[in-house]
Amino acid sequence: MKRTLTICAATGLALILSGQVALAEVKIGAVVSTTGPASFLGEPQKQTLELYVKELNDKGGINGEPVKLVLYDDGSDANASRTFATRLVEEDRVDAVVGGSGTGNSLAMIPVFEDAQIPYVSFSGGVEIIDPVRKWVFKPPHTDLMACQKIYEDMKKRGISKIAIIAGQGGFAKSMEKQCKRVASNYGISILMSESYGPRDSDVTPQLNRIKASTGVQAVLNPDIGQGPAIVTRNFHQLGMGAQLYLSHAAATSGYLKAVGSDANGALLPAPSLLVAEALPESDPLKKVLTGYKTLFEKSTGKEADAFGGYARDSFLLLADAMKRAGTKEKTAVRDALEATKGFLGTVGTINMSPTDHLGIDLSSFKMLKVVDAKWGIAD
Repeated sequence: MKRTLTICAATGLALILSGQVALAEVKIGAVVSTTGPASFLGEPQKQTLELYVKELNDKGGINGEPVKLVLYDDGSDANASRTFATRLVEEDRVDAVVGGSGTGNSLAMIPVFEDAQIPYVSFSGGVEIIDPVRKWVFKPPHTDLMACQKIYEDMKKRGISKIAIIAGQGGFAKSMEKQCKRVASNYGISILMSESYGPRDSDVTPQLNRIKASTGVQAVLNPDIGQGPAIVTRNFHQLGMGAQLYLSHAAATSGYLKAVGSDANGALLPAPSLLVAEALPESDPLKKVLTGYKTLFEKSTGKEADAFGGYARDSFLLLADAMKRAGTKEKTAVRDALEATKGFLGTVGTINMSPTDHLGIDLSSFKMLKVVDAKWGIAD
């Protein structure tokens, strides 16, 4: 009998070493845009995920099982996002998924995860991701609709009621422009004109000149992501527009400030508190979370932390927290635990999910920022 047990143990060890028997692990898939036009989003997200997977595994993993991150770069291409989503489900057989650096990328993947009934936490801002509520889809980032609402609240406070919109043609820009137009009348805002630009345009002077020539425009809103806000900001400054410039939370990156410098002075935008973490009072429960993430990311990468890396941090830790509370990686139990999340401290704010709310934050978690001396500051 003893000889039989010895042979079985040796055989089992040989199978494990040969890879024929898989060790228990939590497999979390991720699809991000580390190359292509959205790489400024995807690269800090990839780095953030790798940092927190290591940190979690150093502490024993999730429920005693190590985390394996299965990560793909979609090259900023929504079609590639869907292809990798299918691979994560059918070949990698992951337990849950995070990612989608852009709204279009996330929307392309959602049907795959919904059909497969796999928990998915998105990094993207489009409100369509969680409205209407989809059973298996969650996200921590503020939505484009919330950005419109926060901006309009600020406009109302400043006595601004007549505006123009200039936007690009990408998924996020189109979505936010649509939302801003939809709710403008709720805040007494009249949109006098709309202008657009293409993905290859490096100058929007003609469009801004048309806005400048229009009578009554008090502010210009640029609901866009990527290079668009920097181009608009530079041309806006060069033309001496004489109106207030508003940007979306998607422009809240160190890359934007480096690209435009003092040309951005005076611009207003909503953003998570992460960008002004040091200015928060010590009594703010989020300050420790925000400064902790900034310190970890910046010491590890040598780069400045931004909101987009913060979204990756929140999404990954939301999943880890749900799995710990569920005591399992079983998909339905994890989904249910995500939906029951209460009081989770994220870089976006305090998250409280429910069956009718797979976002879990409100406008109070947004700060209105103003660029002062080419740096972020809290707007007065």
